[in-house]
Amino acid sequence: MIRVLVCDDQALIRAGFVTVFGLQPDIDVVGEASDGEAAVREARRLRPDVVVMDIRMPLLDGIEATRLLAGPDAAEPVKVLVVTTFNLDGYVYQALRAGASGFLLKDAQPAELIEGIRTVSRGEALLAPAVTRGLVGRFGDRVKPPARDERLAELTPRELEVFRLIAEGLSNAEIATRLVISHETVKTYVSRILTKLALRDRVQAVILAYQTGTVA
Repeated sequence: MIRVLVCDDQALIRAGFVTVFGLQPDIDVVGEASDGEAAVREARRLRPDVVVMDIRMPLLDGIEATRLLAGPDAAEPVKVLVVTTFNLDGYVYQALRAGASGFLLKDAQPAELIEGIRTVSRGEALLAPAVTRGLVGRFGDRVKPPARDERLAELTPRELEVFRLIAEGLSNAEIATRLVISHETVKTYVSRILTKLALRDRVQAVILAYQTGTVA
C-alpha cells in the first residue's frame, strides 16, 4: 500500500483527493492537513510514502513545508508531490528546488493524479524530461549559478554524456537511440549518475545541470 498524506487548505479539494485516492486498491490516505505547519507535523508523525502538497497554504506555505520535509537538511526526507493551480511558474520552480519530486496541476484528470502518486512513490521524478527542461530553462536564470560542482568530476566521460542528455530532456529510450546502446544500459548509467551526484531523481539532475552550466 502507498501511504498518502493530503495537504490543502481547501476542504473541498482535500475531500475530493481523499475520495479519488481512497478508491484505489494500492493507496491508503493516512491523514490530512489544512495548513503548512500541520502538513510538516503530520508528515513527521505519520511517515507517509507520499505527501500531496498544495503551494499556497496558511501559517506555512507549501514551498517551505516541502523544504522542511524533503530538502537537503531534512533528517528523514519524505517524497513530496506538489499539486498546484499554478502552471510552470516561479512557485513550482521553487518547490522543485525545495525538494519536491514533481508537480501536477489541480485540474489534472484523476488518473493522472493517481499515477503521479504511484510514480513518486517508486522514487521516480513525476515530470517528463522535456517538461522538466522547459521548467528549469524558463526559471533557471533566477538562480545565480554556483561554482562548478566537484561531484561532476566523479563522472566518467560516458556518464557525463548521459547526464547532459538527461538535462536536454531526452528520455531513456531517446538516449539509448542517440548513443546506440541498450535501454537497460541507459538505466544503469542513470542510476550510477544519481548515486554519484547524491541526487534523488531526474528533476534534481536537470536542475544541477543548469546550475553548474553543464547545459545552457
